[in-house]
Amino acid sequence: MLADAVLIAGPTASGKSAAALAVAEAIGGSLINCDSMQVYRELRVLTARPSDEDMARAPHHLYGHVGVWDRYSAGRYQADAAEALAKVRADCRIPIFVGGTGLYFAALLEGLSEIPQVPVQLHETLRTKLLVEGNEAFFAQLKLRDPETAAQLRPTDPQRMLRAMEVLEATGRSLASWQKEGAQPIIHGMRLARFVLDPPRVILHPRIAERYKKMVEQGVLAEARSVAGIDENLPASKTLGLREFWDFDEGKITAAQVEEAVVTSTRQYAKRQSTWFRNKMGDWAWIQAYEQSNIIAEMLKLIK
Repeated sequence: MLADAVLIAGPTASGKSAAALAVAEAIGGSLINCDSMQVYRELRVLTARPSDEDMARAPHHLYGHVGVWDRYSAGRYQADAAEALAKVRADCRIPIFVGGTGLYFAALLEGLSEIPQVPVQLHETLRTKLLVEGNEAFFAQLKLRDPETAAQLRPTDPQRMLRAMEVLEATGRSLASWQKEGAQPIIHGMRLARFVLDPPRVILHPRIAERYKKMVEQGVLAEARSVAGIDENLPASKTLGLREFWDFDEGKITAAQVEEAVVTSTRQYAKRQSTWFRNKMGDWAWIQAYEQSNIIAEMLKLIK
């Protein structure tokens, strides 16, 4: 029986977007982005967002719909995804959620708690405090006041540290306690076909290296230059490779160094994604086929 919705997760460069598009064409589906970086309008090349040609082959939703200067969050994604899902179903098409952001899939399947909005003044005060004191000192204070949430974070992630501290200050409760409450899942009462693409390293690593070369050919440096100067605490500033291309543009590193740094960090990120999927999505259908045609065939066999 045809699934009511299809979910396709996988690490970066695993081929999930191409597979999702082929499935969409086969079953009359619409793609809904589930990747936290592909939401940004100005970063199409750097985030490997689908091309105009691919987007013309099937409806796409939540790709490039916000600006890099926007403080986009998982909570906002949850609302946007619910709206996109309603539209896809109203169009009598099959929703196909595809991406590599585990928290976004959690919003779909488990729901995220509705944390009260943090006052702008408090956010700015704590942001200034973070900039003045530095990551390590700020993290030490968070660890002392909210050890449960701090245990899930790293001092090298100022955006999430700031979010944890401002929620604690604004509500008197830890972010971890809010997250435990959950909310109504976006997807409920639907027949789901759930997949994780898991190509072996011998396949994935060359794809990552090839993706880097393709980004350079497509003008990634000009794209990075166009968003130079954005606040480092904004989510978009964490896009893989962005800072390295800035450094290269300023003459701080060579072309060879930026390539090595971006390819290495992308491989590391893909490894973290795969680890998250194994921990959270062990009961999904894992596909390790080498050929794209085999991947699509395996998916369609389980969807129909």
